Amino acid sequence: MKIPGLSFSLKRAVGISGLKNKIAKKVGIPTTKQGLERKIGGTILKGVFGKKKSK
Repeated sequence: MKIPGLSFSLKRAVGISGLKNKIAKKVGIPTTKQGLERKIGGTILKGVFGKKKSK
């Protein structure tokens, strides 16, 4: 039986999650699927519409 609100992650305990996070910040490329899609989408939109000009 599971205890509500209590979970365990082997990756977090070993430190893999933290290492992936540090690498992603230094390189500038997200390691999650959602983050990568957001980054690619933003790059494509910048290419299509160009940078916004400030007033």
